[in-house]
Amino acid sequence: MTLAKNSVCIALIAVASSFAADRVVGANATLDIEPGARSAALGSATMAVDGDYLGLMSNPYQLANVNYAWASFSHTEYYEDTKYDYASTVVPLGEGQGLGISFSRFGADDIPYIKEGEPLPEGSDYNTLSIADYVFSATFGRKLTKRLDLGIGFHGLYREMDQSGWGFRGDAGLRFNAVDELYLSALLKGWTSSATSWESGEFEYSSPELYIAASYGLPVPYLYGKLNLYWQGAELLHREARDLDYEMDQSRGKRVWENPLDWLSGGRGGIEYTFDFGLLLRAGLSSFTTLQSVTAGAGLVIAKFVKVDYAFESHPVLSPVHRVSVSISPYLFSHAPKPGTPEAASGRSKNLTEEPDDETSYEDMEREPYEDSRAADNAPEQGSAPDQEQSTSEAQSESPAAASPAAPAPARNAIIETDDEVLE
Repeated sequence: MTLAKNSVCIALIAVASSFAADRVVGANATLDIEPGARSAALGSATMAVDGDYLGLMSNPYQLANVNYAWASFSHTEYYEDTKYDYASTVVPLGEGQGLGISFSRFGADDIPYIKEGEPLPEGSDYNTLSIADYVFSATFGRKLTKRLDLGIGFHGLYREMDQSGWGFRGDAGLRFNAVDELYLSALLKGWTSSATSWESGEFEYSSPELYIAASYGLPVPYLYGKLNLYWQGAELLHREARDLDYEMDQSRGKRVWENPLDWLSGGRGGIEYTFDFGLLLRAGLSSFTTLQSVTAGAGLVIAKFVKVDYAFESHPVLSPVHRVSVSISPYLFSHAPKPGTPEAASGRSKNLTEEPDDETSYEDMEREPYEDSRAADNAPEQGSAPDQEQSTSEAQSESPAAASPAAPAPARNAIIETDDEVLE
């Protein structure tokens, strides 16, 4: 009996050791790289930005408000020929829900490779290799109530290096319309845990993490546009390294209940001004800990179905990064915007040099009050003739002694000069 128990214990230990996992920080960190130029110019506060369909991995609940199909592409070049290419498409699935599919590649090519023990090659006669992360994502958004949106995303990763590996992560988020243009968001990143399995048999995972964000829009009619503010907080559940200069050996970053001010300093944010004629200007900070993390950019909406965005990102140590992204809507290319959508509302705004649609000119609009006043003056004069004839016939039918004198004609109303006449 004792021998049987020992055998079972040994078997359980062997099975447990075969599934042993190492808890790490930043498993599948490629999923956290900002792909879109719009959100990047706003300090990468992607959770708070609505309508950026290149940020589906951090903002799945925006699909609850998608009205048209969009195809988006972005290209980013980092230092040492490292490139990040991203493509996504979103389609509405009826009112209040939508689906998004995205694919990306982050890596470097033509890296010189020399095996250990081999002599150095002469000239360009050497072997090369490529390292890359390939990511495939599927996201879904649905409107639960008039003010509450839900978003869910699943991401798969294939890593091609000296050894290959597979990764997986699931995210879930909510966005609440608190009042008017104020939105509050929360994202549970890695609710399935973020796991990676390597070819060598090693298994790594990172625990779930919670983030919050907020956005606010303020219309500015006298400046022909709208001002948008975006903010995204740091991690809520765990500590994180917030020093971008890498000069400290000890990572700094407290949790919100340990030091609220330090937690706020780890956030990011941006400001965006949208003009009615399609121009957008942006600026932000990717980390409130240093001004050396400033970001900036611009966007342009062309004929409602094309959006072009550019972003510039600075870094305390690394080289600056330039991003370009393009979004195209096939539906808006061949159809007019649907009534009640933001695209239809923006179509009603006029450029400063655009003539009004009404055929009545401004001169006719100024002339109408003067013509109306003259018509009102002539109305009593036209009606006085029948009245005089009726009073005359009545006077003739009566006796001469009882006949009353004819009533005087009503006085003509005085014509009041208007400002238009004075100007004429």
